[in-house]
Order: sequence, then C-alpha cells, then structure tokens
Amino acid sequence: MTSRGGSRKQEVLDVYRDDEKMATTVDTGASEDGTMVSNTSDSLMTAEEAAAQKREERLRKFRELHLKRNEARKLNHQEVVEEDKRLKLPTNWEAKKARLEWELKVEEKKKECLLKGEDYERVKLLEVSAEDAERFERKRKKRNPDLGFSDYAAAQLRQYQRLTKQIKPDLEKYEKLREESGEDFFPTSNSLLHGTHVPSKEGVDKMVSDLEKQIQKREKYSRRRSYNDDADIDYINERNAKFNKKAERFYGKYTAEIKQNLERGTAV
Repeated sequence: MTSRGGSRKQEVLDVYRDDEKMATTVDTGASEDGTMVSNTSDSLMTAEEAAAQKREERLRKFRELHLKRNEARKLNHQEVVEEDKRLKLPTNWEAKKARLEWELKVEEKKKECLLKGEDYERVKLLEVSAEDAERFERKRKKRNPDLGFSDYAAAQLRQYQRLTKQIKPDLEKYEKLREESGEDFFPTSNSLLHGTHVPSKEGVDKMVSDLEKQIQKREKYSRRRSYNDDADIDYINERNAKFNKKAERFYGKYTAEIKQNLERGTAV
C-alpha cells in the first residue's frame, strides 16, 4: 500500500512540475524547444501589425471625411455669399446685364464693320432671316399700332410721343446750363427768362432736319389730288365724290359696259 501510494504521489508531483515549467516558458519566452517560442512571437507580431494597419486605415478614412466636410462647408459658404449678393441686386438686374452685354456686342460689331469698310445696318439685315423679320414687324405693330386718324388731339399726342422718344439729352450741357443759370434755372412766376436763352447751332440744325422729315412724310401721306374741270360730275357733294371714286377703282372694269349702255340709252 505504501509503495503504491508513494508512486501515485510521485506522478502528481511530476505533473505539477510540468505545468509549472510550461507556465514559466510562456511567461519568460524561453524554453528548451526554440520552435514553439518563435511561433508564438510571430503570431503576436502579426496580430500587432494587423491592428496597426487597421488603425492606419481608420485614421486615413477619418482624414478624408474631415477634408470632405471642410470642402462642403467652404462650398456652402460660397453659395450663401453668392445668394446674398443676388438678393441685394435690383429685381431687373438680369435684364440689365443681358442688355449691356448685347450693347457691347453691337459696339464691337460696328467697329469691325467700320474697319472693313462695310455698312453695319446692311450687315445686320443680312444676318436676319425672313421669319425673324416678320416676327419683329408683327411685334412692332402690336407695340405701337397705327390706329389711323381719329381726331387732331390724338394725332398731336402721337406726334409728341414720337418726338420725345427721339430725344437724347446731353447731361454735360444740362449741368453746365444749370450752373450758369443758378436759381433762375427753375423759373417761378416772378422769373423773367423770355428771350434770354440762345439755342446752340447743333440744336437748331437738329430741329430743322426733323421739320424737313415731317414735311416729307406729310407730303407722302397727304398729297393733294389735282382737280380736273373737264371730268363728268356724277356726285352731289365731296363725300359722294370720294365714294364714287372708290367704287370706280374697285368695280369700274366690271360696270364699264353697263355705264356706257345707260349713257347711250340702249340698256335692256
């Protein structure tokens, strides 16, 4: 019994020694077998490298997200500034801008035609298609329709509007005249300015040329018809004479034979 119990106790002590030796090997990294220690260290280094790579990847993504956020913030700020500028501009700024750009293009085209020795109006008309010309003409007639003569007051108002649209004031001369006149520039009931103003030669020439144009236009649209004393009198008043002339102009070729038969007395 004693020998058997002693052998069992020896086996337990041997197992305890082996466990203690393995624990010492794991803690100190030293063992009699070098292969086991190297495998453990390699696995630990591989895990550390993987963790470091993952950390670097996360930091890189974080930096990219940070840069994108800053860029988006900068773009949003620029848009807010531009929108604030647009809101502060006048309501018709876009139309004015387009108008100014169009005027610049026209001036450049005029200079180009002047250098080439060409007529700008002719070049401009050559670039306009027939459809565009017809559309512009319809728009012009619709904007300023000619209603014909109704009374002298309406004709005078139409003439006044036409003349005022042609006026291009000279602001430099206006300011100069205002400085020279002083308080008399805005006359009152006590002001005596009659005969003190002397018009310039350019103004007189402009008025004369405009009057000549009016005379030419008036002669074209209100030319006098010559009176024929030998013509047959087939009317009872001036209004009936105009009506007979219109009827003769439109239906004279169809009623010529009937009229001759009535004059000869051979009508059936």
